Formats: sequence, C-alpha cells, structure tokens
Amino acid sequence: MFEYVKGLLVELTPTSAIVETNGLAFNINISLFSYTSLKQGQECKLYLHQIIREDAHILYGFSEKFERELFRNLISVNGVGPNTARLILSSVNPNLIIKAIAEEDVNIFKNVKGIGIKTAQRIVIELKGKNLIPESEFISGEIFTVSNNTLYKDSLNALMMLGFSKPAIEKVLNKIFKENNDINLEEVIKKALVYL
Repeated sequence: MFEYVKGLLVELTPTSAIVETNGLAFNINISLFSYTSLKQGQECKLYLHQIIREDAHILYGFSEKFERELFRNLISVNGVGPNTARLILSSVNPNLIIKAIAEEDVNIFKNVKGIGIKTAQRIVIELKGKNLIPESEFISGEIFTVSNNTLYKDSLNALMMLGFSKPAIEKVLNKIFKENNDINLEEVIKKALVYL
C-alpha cells in the first residue's frame, strides 16, 4: 500500500492530478477540497489510498492526511464506494461532514447526488462515535478564481468526470452563471451538485 507521493504536479483538473516523480507519472483521483489547495507546475505531496480491482488499480489522493482518514471512514460504510466518498468530499466541507455525523444530520448527506435517505442514515449511524478527526485540524483550502470562460469549461469537465451527462450539466451551469457573477470553481461545482 502506498502512503504518499511527492513530486511535480504536471497536470491538474478538479477531479484528478498527475504527479511526476523519478520518471514515473501517477494519475490520481482527487476531491474538490484537495483541488483548491493544489497548484499546477509546483511540487506537491498527496496522501494516497489505493483501490485494487480485478481490472484496475485506482489511486485516490488527498492534500491533507485528515481528508484521507475521513475518506477511509466513509468507504467503510456499507453502500458508500470510493467515488461516492469522493463526491461527498467534493460537495461538503470536511468540517461539515464531521459536524453532521456528530449532530446526526442526515440531510447533509441526503443532498449529495446518488445518496438516498437509507445510505445517509447508515453514514451517520456507522460513523457516529468513531474517533473522527477533530475540527481544529482542518485547514481551509485556498480558492483560486479563474475567468468565466475557463471556469465554465473546467466546471463542465469536472462534472462530466463525476459521471453526469453533458446536456444536464450545461443546463445547470447556465443557470448558475446567470444568477452569480463573481463565483469560483469550488462554488460552481457545489451548486451544480445540488441541482444535478
């Protein structure tokens, strides 16, 4: 099992990062929370979680160790796979996830695409009482603003990589951009995930 990879961030999208180290390049799935703390062309360190399947070896990367621990707690819940856990971490700030579990607020999870009431309840029931990371250890990711044209393309690509259809995404993005003039990528994705 890999612990982390440290190297040059050669390519970055809201859902993936390619890190090159010692002549090897790793394609790593990331959450929107990790995306906000990374910058293409700079050295980075991503804590890894590897999923081994019959047909693929998939890496999930996290800019902070606490996010990886939260991801591991989420995938330990019956019915929550790695992609669903990543979607939760992209839709909800990790601080709010811990707070929602502590306060038994299933609505936070129910509002995430693909999570029904039963799965939301299971997340709360199975993780309540576990020693989750204290809120004081969370570090807010820096939010990078980009021009509207690039922002639209990045948002579209990120949502398509998460499995949503292009026509549905475009409809939602048009609505979001019409209602919000000054908005960043993280806010666009979070708003879109509510509508999709």
